[in-house]
Amino acid sequence: MSQSDVADWWRTSIIDMEPGRIAIRGTPIEALIGQLSFVQMIWLMMRAETPSEGQARLLEAAMVAAVDHGPQAPSIATARMAITCGLGLNNAMASAVNTLGDVHGGAGEQAVELYQAIDAAGGVHAVPTELDRWLAERSRFIPGFGHRFHKPEDPRAPRLLELVEAARQQGVCQGRFAAIARAIQDEIETRKGKRLAMNIDGATAVIYAELGFAAPLARGLFCLSRSVGILAHAWEQQQQGGRNKGPTPPHYRWTYEG
Repeated sequence: MSQSDVADWWRTSIIDMEPGRIAIRGTPIEALIGQLSFVQMIWLMMRAETPSEGQARLLEAAMVAAVDHGPQAPSIATARMAITCGLGLNNAMASAVNTLGDVHGGAGEQAVELYQAIDAAGGVHAVPTELDRWLAERSRFIPGFGHRFHKPEDPRAPRLLELVEAARQQGVCQGRFAAIARAIQDEIETRKGKRLAMNIDGATAVIYAELGFAAPLARGLFCLSRSVGILAHAWEQQQQGGRNKGPTPPHYRWTYEG
């Protein structure tokens, strides 16, 4: 095996490194430390460019909004249970992040896909047709709308859309995807006869789509955001103690169907 065979085993445009030198996307790391915020660094790593101040603020708002939703959220509950089983913080975080799949944690990615499909089909006027297509081909659920706890409104969504509108007025984004999300909510209300809350997945998907992130990155960014809550709950549980705590108190029993 030649030296080039070894060097080409992994290929990346993200980082260049040798003894005494680290460059991220072509910029020495020491020039980034103390200059870029964490959110700006995320953007640089994903997009190979630094965001404008307005873009960074909008991305940060989405990530702040999704950090936590309490111990009833499967990812948070998993982290806390893992700690009571004697695992370390990193193990608890890994266990929790691994619960963020298509159902819990994946709706943001799916919402971006839906918004982008509607946008490609002509925008808000294509909402009824594209919703029918989604329901027929993908799922009986419209991602990003409806919430088990927050009725009639998820308190996070209006604030995020307010920030999107402010960003639109400042020229940071165009507002196309915000208009699509509102049109979806209106169409659902027309069909069901009741208004479903736009949830955190639907609202953050607006921001990710407005900022030009690919749909799969919406899930990755959600994982980064929710990891903050996961770490906080794991640390809190470690301070509280407890051993082998399951999903319910011991005196509660499951339904046996044998």
